[in-house]
Amino acid sequence: MDKTFMAAAAASLVAATALVACAGMGDGRPPEPPFTVKVIGFNDYHGHLESPGSLGENASVPDARRPPVGGAEFMAAHVANLKKQNPLSVVVGAGDFIGASPLISALFFDEPAVETLNRIGVEFNAVGNHEFDKGPAELLRLQNGGCKVTSGQIDPNSCRGASVGTPVPFEGARFRWLSANVVSADTGKTLLPAYGIKTFNKVKVAFIGMTLQATPTIVAPSGVAGLEFRDEARTVNALIPELRAQGIESIVVLVHEGGLQTGTLSDINGCEGKLAGSAIAGIVRQLDDAVDVVISGHTHAAYNCKLPNAAGRDISVTSASAFGRVLTDIDLSIDPATRNVRGVTATNRLVVRNDPAISADTAVAGIVNAYKALVLPLSRRVIGSITADVPGRRVDGACNMPAGNLIADAQLAATQPARLGNAAIAFMNGGGVRSPGFTFASSPAGEGDGNMTYGEAFTVQPFGNSLVTLSLTARQLKDFLEEQFAGCLGQSASATRFALPSAGFKYTWDGARACGARISRVTLRSGSGTETIVDASGALPDPSKSYRVTVNSFMADGGDGYATLTRGTDRLGGAQDIDALAAYMADYKAPKTPYAPNSHPADAGTPRISRAGASATCPSGANVNP
Repeated sequence: MDKTFMAAAAASLVAATALVACAGMGDGRPPEPPFTVKVIGFNDYHGHLESPGSLGENASVPDARRPPVGGAEFMAAHVANLKKQNPLSVVVGAGDFIGASPLISALFFDEPAVETLNRIGVEFNAVGNHEFDKGPAELLRLQNGGCKVTSGQIDPNSCRGASVGTPVPFEGARFRWLSANVVSADTGKTLLPAYGIKTFNKVKVAFIGMTLQATPTIVAPSGVAGLEFRDEARTVNALIPELRAQGIESIVVLVHEGGLQTGTLSDINGCEGKLAGSAIAGIVRQLDDAVDVVISGHTHAAYNCKLPNAAGRDISVTSASAFGRVLTDIDLSIDPATRNVRGVTATNRLVVRNDPAISADTAVAGIVNAYKALVLPLSRRVIGSITADVPGRRVDGACNMPAGNLIADAQLAATQPARLGNAAIAFMNGGGVRSPGFTFASSPAGEGDGNMTYGEAFTVQPFGNSLVTLSLTARQLKDFLEEQFAGCLGQSASATRFALPSAGFKYTWDGARACGARISRVTLRSGSGTETIVDASGALPDPSKSYRVTVNSFMADGGDGYATLTRGTDRLGGAQDIDALAAYMADYKAPKTPYAPNSHPADAGTPRISRAGASATCPSGANVNP
């Protein structure tokens, strides 16, 4: 059809709609009053079928008074309770509903996550970066249903519906994943629908799904091969005319990108610092004034903000923590005549488990308990013990992370033998270590204080990467360390990503120096001797000397912006990362001496990463990548 004719037809439709609206107001009847639509949102579920623990409404609530929260059965119950308040409702998400999941979901290819989300009542969800962990084909299987096939056969951990009370074969997502800015590089078409529409009282409301543009820098290259990730704000703005041509004026953006409050209270309904400098604030600042609400995620933070859009108007921007701890309750007041949102009220609410007025959803609880029974023998197996917490967070200004050190040590031990790689050094990416790390206190499984179970280890390191040992020259090793900094040697401009080294490898960084000159004092201790790879001035005594280095397959393929690792030579594949950790911890299993963090003899009592200057705070961009 001729484009001029189509444009004229669309203009006529808009004009006709306006005339009908005017006629309705001039026929003697009073205009219809605004009505309210309830939007229930959350983000970063990550297959957390079970409660992740407790949470207070803000940092001032003492630990003892923080209620237990989350769990799929209570998420379903709280959603049902909110729906009772208004039959005009919709449940939506801002991404990362799967991936980086605990064993109870990951072992079964995240089918449990989808099955519980179906029964929680989700209708639309933006695609997050972790939805691409296993590649687009697997994401489409989870959307459309069907069993996971490996080596030409249905995997025994897929399609377990007969054991848990769900359909066989796997039912697929009843909700629709959305991603307007992820397109095929060959065709320019979106992998999944750009938006979804739901009609309330004859008024259409659009929900645009958006994946963070930086996904290729934090997902294995194989997971995003052949896909383009386009600018979030420009993609949204380009869709506005298309939506308006359909008579849609009420628009909600679901985007897997976020920010952090900068104050100390961190109230779940606060907005300390207005998310200044964050990616989400930058996106909102460019959005067309037609957008009414932005539901965000990715940073695992809770906030409830009003941020300026491109027209300078403040719009509601929310995020609901992670792991099912919080739901965002949003009321949209919509004018039926103009179809515009006239007002927005948003409130973040804890998904408490101890409210006597809200009982767990029994159907969802049944599914959770059935999967728990299937995974229990493996998840409860004690693999080792520890003397204290081994935190999965940056603990000092130099950005050391004890849990990352432990994992790097395990990977070095797995690849040190000559036949397995002859490795001298190992590195673990910080984003691959999930918070809170390894905790000394017993889990609900009852394994006892200090004991580490396979399930706990998997929760900290859930990605299922394999180990890769490769050769790097001293020059390449320094380049790898330099490209940890935001915007340096091809690293993403939005994040500094410090990898965690194995015992005996140390270096100093100085963020005040220029890109390419920030790394110095790189040493490697082996046996009783210590070798200098980069001296105090930043010079390389022997730039061409080769070192065998072990990383996980995600890093080896350039994940987290570590492009230098892709140029490593003489690659040798190794064990799964979780298997390497379990084997390493066996040397710390009773009656053997437990693992004590920060006590490896090769470290000689000093940190592996040091920082020039006196700052005691790790740069915010260097924290664990959600």
